[in-house]
Amino acid sequence: MRTPDLKKPALTVLLVCVLTLVVTACSQESDGPETATQAALLPRSEQPAVLLVTLDTTRADRVGIETDLVDTPTLEALAGRGVYFNQAYSVTPTTLPSHASMLTGLYPADHHIRENGRVIDKRLELLPELMKARGYDTAAFVSGFPLAGQFGLSRGFDHYDDAFGDAAERNATATTDLAVDWIKGKTEPLFMWVHYYDPHEPYQPPEPFLSQYPDAPYLGEIAYMDQQLGRLLKSFETQFQGRPVKVIVVGDHGEGLGEHGEVLHGNLLYQGTMRVPLIVAGSGIEAGTSEQAVSVRQVFDTILDWSGESRAGSLLGDVAEPVLAEALKPYLQYGWQPQFMAVLNGIKVIRSGDTEIYDIRIDPGEANNLDSQVEPDPALWDAIDTYTTRALAEATREQQGLSQEALDKLASLGYVGSSGSAKIRDDAPNPRDMVHLFHDMDIGAGLFIRRDYAAAIPVFTRILEADPYNFMAALRLAVAYSVTDNPAQAQVYFDRARVIDPSSIDLRHYQAMHYMKNKQWDLAGPLFESVLAESPDRIPDLEGLAQVYTRQGEIKKALSVLEQIVGMKDAPGLEWARIGQLRMTLHDTKGAIRAFEAARKMLGDQFTFNLELGMLYLADRRFNEAAESLDRVSRQHPAYAMALFKRAQASVLLAEADRENRVRQAWLHADKTTRPLIENERLFQDIPFR
Repeated sequence: MRTPDLKKPALTVLLVCVLTLVVTACSQESDGPETATQAALLPRSEQPAVLLVTLDTTRADRVGIETDLVDTPTLEALAGRGVYFNQAYSVTPTTLPSHASMLTGLYPADHHIRENGRVIDKRLELLPELMKARGYDTAAFVSGFPLAGQFGLSRGFDHYDDAFGDAAERNATATTDLAVDWIKGKTEPLFMWVHYYDPHEPYQPPEPFLSQYPDAPYLGEIAYMDQQLGRLLKSFETQFQGRPVKVIVVGDHGEGLGEHGEVLHGNLLYQGTMRVPLIVAGSGIEAGTSEQAVSVRQVFDTILDWSGESRAGSLLGDVAEPVLAEALKPYLQYGWQPQFMAVLNGIKVIRSGDTEIYDIRIDPGEANNLDSQVEPDPALWDAIDTYTTRALAEATREQQGLSQEALDKLASLGYVGSSGSAKIRDDAPNPRDMVHLFHDMDIGAGLFIRRDYAAAIPVFTRILEADPYNFMAALRLAVAYSVTDNPAQAQVYFDRARVIDPSSIDLRHYQAMHYMKNKQWDLAGPLFESVLAESPDRIPDLEGLAQVYTRQGEIKKALSVLEQIVGMKDAPGLEWARIGQLRMTLHDTKGAIRAFEAARKMLGDQFTFNLELGMLYLADRRFNEAAESLDRVSRQHPAYAMALFKRAQASVLLAEADRENRVRQAWLHADKTTRPLIENERLFQDIPFR
């Protein structure tokens, strides 16, 4: 069997890739999305209401359609009146890129979202935008932070509900309640997307499902989700009774559950994580089961087809072509071999440094590798060869301008991405051969996410001993030692990480943070600057550089960086407050007032700079505003004595009736700073306060 060297693609292959991109972009793609002016619209009365439901982390063989282990009456009933695709595949075992494919119709190599925490290109047309152009109202309700609107999938939705509060997810009941309430009274043609996150680890189904599945809480989550799906379907179909209705229910990816050594998902391309439930049902759709391999990206063409135009890539069409997928997490994060997959006519090929071939019709558990026994259809080879070359040419790890809060929320769900230019290590192992490390990697990542760095150190030490060129393990050890105040050991592992990947942008970021922690401003600054030269929108590095400039007394430079951050964040209240503080040091009274006022508006009750703002109002002779601001200073404020002194000044200048008492209170609560100020204040010379 053919096994090309993925470490060093031949120049001729790269040239062929470039020519292929220019001519066709992807031999497996259907025609790209049409513009609104090209759309063929159905009469409004014939436009179906469309419901797309995506089930996160749901295996096809763990729903009641395929197993007696779990009771899922809603899915079973829907499959009984629609088409169930028993060979439906995700494009990648990760939430955001899989959904990006559903909403663009593109594979990850073409929409360029390979991990969670990335932002979709604004130049790509999304399904909701195209449905709006066809006269649809559009709404979405998502249940997990990886699909938060800030990552770009909200574009085109009239209503996009991703309000998780301080949490990173919400359960199916909360999401269904919101969606059902929103549906009420809707009469226009509607495209609605509802996403359920529940089967994602940790598995914590509510009662009675926890008791019903005490030894299999993953199944309990699926049963619970099915119950809430029933509520949603009933509400949607009742609301649009008498009109055509179309429904797609589809998983975004599955879960390993220990098969092939993978407990969770994201590392491998076997059936447990890649084969997903997919049901298409509704008006005019005949019930049945499809054995044809299909991709979740075909959701895009199917829904557009329902809106009134013919799409060759529809799930209900007759076009049979290789279904492709990738799993690049081990490549992007650990430098292991990249993995690609193609399925056609029951034969599945996995390419990951070497080749695996399975006949999934008779070997669904992928126990018997037929690599030396069969020769697949040439179309499979052509598809996987073309996709592999294109995917590696486009694979990047850059996180675009995410706030620390966003990174923390992703981390709380188990997603810790990486940045910089991905490359295959010289000794790149096959991820299939590294499953013995998955457990430690999951444990280490969890400890790292929870900031239990001391406990993470021995875990990552074990990983690095087993995989000496694992960049991520070396870097996390460096960070863990830095945070636990062992700078010498931190430097050892920073140096080791640099040997493995000297170009890493992550290495420079974390080493800059290490230097900043140890007040080595002159070492931290250039590293932050080098990161930002490559990636100007990285908010944590901009924040670090602003702090370095401030410590170095480069106030104008710090202001420039903070103003850049303000332009990037949705609610930069703290940045405005820092700008106010810095403008105070420059004696820019009016500029400082504007900054603090902006901060107060955004921060509300969390605004803690009332003393500074009150002093600025006094300096600007805005005495009433000064008094109001100073009255809001908490008694627990470390400079409360100064607030009383300044409030007394304002009281005298306003000629308030209680001004003598305010001066007296300022004197009684004075400290060593304010006592001489009060004694020498000319405004108080006629007021007895001692």
